[in-house]
Order: sequence, then C-alpha cells, then structure tokens
Amino acid sequence: MEPKIKILHIIKSLGRGGAEMLLPETLKLHDQQRFEFHYIYFLPWKNQMVEAIREAGGVVHCFDASDNIRIILRVWRVIRYIRNHEIQLVHCHLPWAGFVGRLVHLITRIPVVYTEHNKQERYHGITFWLNKLTFNWQNRALAVSADVAESIQQNIKPSIPVQIVLNGVNTSAFQRNREAGRALRQQLGIPESAVVLGTMAVFRFQKRLVEWLEVMAEVCRKHHQVYGIIVGDGPLKEEIEHKRSALGLEDRIMMPGLQTEVKPWLSAMDIYIMSSVFEGLPIALLEAMSMECAIVSTDAGGIKELIRHEADGLLVQVDQWKALAQQVEKLLPKEVRDGYGLRARARVENEFSLTRMVHLLEQIYRQEAATGEIPS
Repeated sequence: MEPKIKILHIIKSLGRGGAEMLLPETLKLHDQQRFEFHYIYFLPWKNQMVEAIREAGGVVHCFDASDNIRIILRVWRVIRYIRNHEIQLVHCHLPWAGFVGRLVHLITRIPVVYTEHNKQERYHGITFWLNKLTFNWQNRALAVSADVAESIQQNIKPSIPVQIVLNGVNTSAFQRNREAGRALRQQLGIPESAVVLGTMAVFRFQKRLVEWLEVMAEVCRKHHQVYGIIVGDGPLKEEIEHKRSALGLEDRIMMPGLQTEVKPWLSAMDIYIMSSVFEGLPIALLEAMSMECAIVSTDAGGIKELIRHEADGLLVQVDQWKALAQQVEKLLPKEVRDGYGLRARARVENEFSLTRMVHLLEQIYRQEAATGEIPS
C-alpha cells in the first residue's frame, strides 16, 4: 500500500461556525487508509469541534494565540510541526489562518490550498487588503459557492486557480428523528400541536437575529400555535435576549444556547428561517434541509444557489427581510410545509451531498501534494 498523504488543516478556531463544523463531518467520510489528517487552531476557548474531530480520527493541536497578530507569529511553530510530522499539504480556512498558510508556503514551498467561505467585500478593511495582497502566495483557492468565486475574481483578480467546491451535508447522518423532536418539544413545554420555527447561528450582526425576532413577533401575534427556537451563542447574545424580552416573546421563543448535538433541535423544528444579510453557503441551512425542515430565507450569497424559490423553499430579497413573515404564513398548513421539507431534503441529496464534496477534495489533495516536497 502507498504511504498516506499527510494533510494539515489550519483554522482560527474550532467553535460551532459553519467552516469549523464541516471538518469533523468531512473527516468521517475521507479515505483514512490513503490520507492522514492533522488540525491546528489558535483560539483555545473556541474548541467545541475538537472532540468530534478526534473521535473521527484526526490529530488536533491548539497553538494558543489571543489575537490576530499572535496568530501570524505562530508561523514558525506551524513550520516546525509540518517538518516534524512530514506534512505534505496544508489546507487553510478563512483569512487569518490563510495568512499563516501563505507565509508557510513562501518559506517552505509546501503546497497550500485555501478555502474561502465569504465574499471579499464583507471583510473588515485590514482583512480585505491582506487577503488581496497575499492571495497569490498559495497554490489554489477553493470557493464554497459561485457567488464567493465571483467575489474573488472581481475583488482580487487572482493569478492562481479558483475552483468552486460546494459545501455539502452528510445526508445519511442528518435525518429527521421524529421521536427525538417530540421529546425535546415536551421538555421545552411546547404544545404537541404547535408549529415550531427555528434557526441556528453564531450571534453575529450578519445573521440579523434582532430582525429575525421581529419577523417572529409578527407571526406570533397572528398565530398563537407558533413557537420559536434559536440555537446558538455569540457576541450579540445580550442584545438579542433584550429584544426578545422587549417583544414579549420570552414564553414563545426558546434560546437554549450553544448545542454540540444539533440533530434533536432540527428534528423539533418544522420551519427553518434565515434572515442573513450575507452568507457563503451556510452549513446550518444544508443540515436543516437534510432534516426535512421547510425553508424560508433571504437570498443572501450562496443561498440563492441552494434554494430555488417555490421549489425547494421560499426566498425574499435581502433588503426585504420583513416579507419573511408572509412567506412563513404560507407554510403553516401541515401539508404545505411537509411538502417543502421533503423537497428540501431531495435537493441536498441530489446536489449537495458531502460524499461528493469529499471526493472532489481528495482529488485536489492528490494533485497538489504531487507537486510539492516535504519541507526539511
């Protein structure tokens, strides 16, 4: 048997963001007879995915760094790790990990692949310009959607290849468990006859959860059988909790915090709502579709590549987020939302399978690893 190709993933944190959540899920499907996977992250307090990666067979290390400058200064420690473990290819995710990987490439010439999860114009000015100035210091860039790839071409005009590798979901693992959903509703005190609307997110401004609550307030005023669940945590938690209280929704909308195991929560939801102002290709939305949730969302970023309006879900324009309430009302009849839920799952099964994504990544790893040498 040929020796394994050793891959090192570098990412800023291993919390419950979309990019981070993909790592253990893809690892479960990778051919670990042919590949060996290592992971380095920098923010020790964001470690929710560490155990899942280790359980799936990955080797994980935290190179503790409290801010972005210290992350960059970890480059020599990363190089030592690469040399000691005979890593053959580095795969970086998101800009600050990408900067580290590009410096590693300049110093060692080891092949580096970078996955871009966001549109360039959404980054802070310093991040945007560092990304633009260093983007060609790597072998290949991967974009999670056509929208993200177009943003790279327009803003960076790269000389390296940019390839679209659509995010995927493990449809075998993410299947609706109706018993788990009923048990969770009972635990939360939600009536059996209720229609449950939900979302999962890191509480950041781009998710517009304050606006999400305003949409819920309008729906709840008209329909007393509607309840809501927001799974997640983040820097805007206090603002979101205050808004929920101000709208008088504390008894109608549950906020259970960060949940490592999300499948029971998705099983408890009938309709999944996103109010984002921008997105790449959101993993949480793919998971909700795989779990047969009916979808109502803004058409932010790659979402419009995933959801075909009135076929797989219902969409509104980003600046028309208030119209989400009217779209939700269309799904309140059970037969309508059940139909949309089944079509949402069929969409991800046919076009956004994680197996397909992993197969493409392994092709890329083989191609790029064959071009480099192990740093000495």
